[in-house]
Amino acid sequence: MSLRSGNPATDSPPGESDGHPTEGKPQPASRLSKAVFIPAAALIVVFVGFALIFPSTAAEVFGAIQTNVISAFGWYYVAIVAMFVVFSLWVGLSRFGDIRLGKDEDRAEFSLMSWFALLFAAGMGIGLVFWGVAEPLNHFAAPPPGTEGTGIELAQQALTQTFLHWGLHAWSIYVVVGLAIAYAVHRRGRPISIRWTLEPLLGDKVKGKWGDAIDIVALVGTLFGVATSLGLGVLQMSAGLDTANIMEATKFTQVGLILCITALTLVSVISGVGKGMKWLSNTNLVLAGVLLLFILFTGPTLFLLREFVQSIGNYLQNVVGLTFDTLAFAGADGEAWQSAWTTFYWGWWISWAPFVGIFIARISKGRTVREFVAGVLLVPTLLTFLWFSVLGGSALYRELFGNGGLVGEDGAVDTNNALFGLLTDLPGGPILLIGAIILIAIFFITSADSGALVMSMISTGGHPDPNHWIRAFWAVAAATVAISLLLVGDDGLASIQTAAILTALPFSVVMIFMCIATVKAFHEEHQDFLRAQRRQARIAVADQVNDHVSEHMSDRMDQQIQDQLADYHLEEAPRGAAGNSGARRWKLSRSKKS
Repeated sequence: MSLRSGNPATDSPPGESDGHPTEGKPQPASRLSKAVFIPAAALIVVFVGFALIFPSTAAEVFGAIQTNVISAFGWYYVAIVAMFVVFSLWVGLSRFGDIRLGKDEDRAEFSLMSWFALLFAAGMGIGLVFWGVAEPLNHFAAPPPGTEGTGIELAQQALTQTFLHWGLHAWSIYVVVGLAIAYAVHRRGRPISIRWTLEPLLGDKVKGKWGDAIDIVALVGTLFGVATSLGLGVLQMSAGLDTANIMEATKFTQVGLILCITALTLVSVISGVGKGMKWLSNTNLVLAGVLLLFILFTGPTLFLLREFVQSIGNYLQNVVGLTFDTLAFAGADGEAWQSAWTTFYWGWWISWAPFVGIFIARISKGRTVREFVAGVLLVPTLLTFLWFSVLGGSALYRELFGNGGLVGEDGAVDTNNALFGLLTDLPGGPILLIGAIILIAIFFITSADSGALVMSMISTGGHPDPNHWIRAFWAVAAATVAISLLLVGDDGLASIQTAAILTALPFSVVMIFMCIATVKAFHEEHQDFLRAQRRQARIAVADQVNDHVSEHMSDRMDQQIQDQLADYHLEEAPRGAAGNSGARRWKLSRSKKS
């Protein structure tokens, strides 16, 4: 099916002085959308000021809010993420799957393998490095309330639970946002901004206050999503440096690390060293791949490969039940576990969705909806499963069949230090330790830089290349929020998790309407296609009838003319007849019928 190209003509006026974006025409790079930037910046200033000036009070407030949110909305997060999975699978398999994310004549800008590599890059980040060993170990040592079984059964359940948090559900969230953005930008020719994804529902209202509110929610959510990743990264970096006896892991050193790496990010942002950032990103992927392969081939290789295949089977067998599991009968323990894990992840992915969604939308021009959904869901999910199977599987193997040591005698796991505990026991442990710290540091820089770019695009009405000072502001803002979260209370990780859950709540509502708007736009385009198809069919039928009639009418008319001419013959007109001046003339006479 080839649907019509969707680049509707616009009748919107030029950009107004208030900074509202212009439909189909991004604003100048130096121009902020003040109606978006100022409220978002004000919210951030209030949050940071409150957290830094009253850290103890902020910790109490955040804790109370988190408890209430989990109690009231834990089920909501579970339900909407399940809905996003169903939506993603349905839209990819539906009749809308052939809609092209671009003009009808557009084709994919990247080859299939290059596109897969870029999707893998989108899936790699600080989170995978931080949780690669720590999460399976935590689920093994402290499984969800009500879970029973032998050590081997708990290990299998731990990987299945980890797959749930990092698999189809996470990438379905990105499909919802990425697909809506890709359709708005590549098919309808809109700027790269979240507001335009709801244009099928809101119409011209996206140019006003409704659109501003949508972008503000997306901007604040993205900021806290980036800050969450930066916070996790610095927690792990400080733990690694402590393990390597370079510096002690304290809040002071964590803040210092954030400031140092943010300074490096600012050098990149302000100087515009795009090639350097690309080189860092490519280097990071290589380092991550080398780390993965090294652990795979220096560890229990056959066990890890068998466990990878078996864990996928366990995941597929249990995914439906786990998707809807709210631990409703586990009481307060269930709420606490859900808050620390599933609800945290769903909130983190939702707050991270504008960032990843914009990235995968930009690299997917020319793909069909079906290609987009299949690629975004399957490729990163399988590679993520492989990552956890190798790193987490190696840690579980060590606990079950080796010398252990990664889970404390009290059943606790040192989450920040879990990766380094695994690496130091491998051949070349000290070198691996330093390499992992470098890997995290580069992920920190690239995440901060890319996150600042996305936030700058949103705050400038969708301009693809915002001014450097705008990007610098958002890089500093993300670092400041990360510092604030680390300083609130005694448990920096708990504060980070709270922020991810809370900021995702309003954007999750936007995502629900994104699904509705996307289906509405697809349905309207499909109806236009069917109308055009019927119109073309009518024209084709009319042309065939016309050709048929003309052909047969021509034959009949030729025969009639021949029959008529057969009744006549030419004969010379008599000389001197009226009108004959003496020249030889001829006349047509009708033959006498016999």
